Amino acid sequence: DVVVDLTDLAFADASFILDLAMLARRLRTGSARLQLRGAQPQIRQLIERVGLHRLQGVDVEPLPVLA
Repeated sequence: DVVVDLTDLAFADASFILDLAMLARRLRTGSARLQLRGAQPQIRQLIERVGLHRLQGVDVEPLPVLA
């Protein structure tokens, strides 16, 4: 599996999301998963807007629940 720490990422565009999707595709052929961790809210929204989180083999860390 490959873990991508997005904690310090403040901006992402479609080309970055496409790169992640292609990486997930390559990993799937070897039965590995792409794990995305620590995405800022605006990055998380982009991931969800384009549907990256629905691709087979992609795990996105859930947002923390605020009390």
